[in-house]
Amino acid sequence: MCVASTSRRWRFQFNFLALVLTATATSVEAQHWNQFRGPQADGRIAASGVPLKWSEQEHVAWKTKVHGRAWSSPVVWGNTIYLTTATTDGKQLSVLFLDADTGKVLRDDVVFEVAEPRYCHPTNTYASPTPVVEEGRLYVHFGAYGTACIDTANGKKLWERRDFVCDDFRGPGSSPIVDDNLLFVNFDGIDVQYVVALDKHDGHTVWKRDREINYGTDNPDRKKAYGTPVLIEHQGRRQLVSPSAAETVAYAPDSGEVLWRVHHGGMNAAARPLFRNGMLFIAAGDGDRSLIAVRPEGSGQLGDDQIAWTSAQSVPKRSSQVMLDDMLFMVDDKGIASCLDAATGKPHWRERLGEEHWASPILADGRVYYLSKEGKTTVVAAEKEYRKLAENRLDGGFVASPAAIGSSLLLRTATHLYRIDP
Repeated sequence: MCVASTSRRWRFQFNFLALVLTATATSVEAQHWNQFRGPQADGRIAASGVPLKWSEQEHVAWKTKVHGRAWSSPVVWGNTIYLTTATTDGKQLSVLFLDADTGKVLRDDVVFEVAEPRYCHPTNTYASPTPVVEEGRLYVHFGAYGTACIDTANGKKLWERRDFVCDDFRGPGSSPIVDDNLLFVNFDGIDVQYVVALDKHDGHTVWKRDREINYGTDNPDRKKAYGTPVLIEHQGRRQLVSPSAAETVAYAPDSGEVLWRVHHGGMNAAARPLFRNGMLFIAAGDGDRSLIAVRPEGSGQLGDDQIAWTSAQSVPKRSSQVMLDDMLFMVDDKGIASCLDAATGKPHWRERLGEEHWASPILADGRVYYLSKEGKTTVVAAEKEYRKLAENRLDGGFVASPAAIGSSLLLRTATHLYRIDP
């Protein structure tokens, strides 16, 4: 059931902020798809002319087989694509460099050897976290198995950290992010839960902060999460918003000081928070408040007056959301897609797409692209009425989320990486 605020103040502030952002932001800088969910961390592709239709025979510029098993997404800097993978047993964790024009594998290096990997659930892999790349440096993360910085010019490992302890129980999932001189990583296991900030130049710990969350249970399985943080600036305050089980916590990026926390319940959350129009949208995984819209203001424990609305209808546990203007789009794990009014949480439409959906959708050219675990991509108009524009299928299924190079799509299936050109 959706609980929506009807306050005129909420509606006025939301619409005003949307108008300001529309007037001042003429385009999204998308020169490099450098991290999970892209340069703006929101799944939007700035370029126009993104392909609408494709198949195994149409619009495939190249198709490259990728060894191993991994759910991580590709990242791009310049003309090179970076991708992590792992052996099925988790004993070798690797990184691949690919030429963006041809799909040729330029490097295929083992980053870490693992003598005795812990159990990984069949729905996860040992290489699910997406790396982050910047000029000259690639940061790869495999949960407690290791984090490393790699020189993109020669593949040399510049530093590594293998001393962080965390039993993720079913395999790693949280992706790292980089900002200024810091690399941020979530560790939310069944035994310990904390966030760390590393110096990106040499890997030393700048700060480490225990979650200190009241989970309301002694069941360790209820303390796990696989979320990726997001950096935002709101009302002049920079915040590292880091989702976890039960709560999402905002930290001061430089010091790790807790700015605020909001309780929403849930576990196993994997969606990246989405910040648009002065509102923060958090998918918590499960529960009566599995999707909440929050004003990222105040300090300490945020109360209901900071929550614009909540919803529990067709909320994904794995995939993230995308947003256009005042429309919030998502698809749950069972394949039910929906469009919500971002100011109130009220649904514009819900539609069953069929098949399971674990990958996060992307937004391009006024369209939303939903990718199924069975290999189908449903393209829908980003509008307040449901309108299917195309349905495409590739041989492998999608769990990794898409990336982009200009107007071209990078789609990773269970076995291959595709470049789909206009």
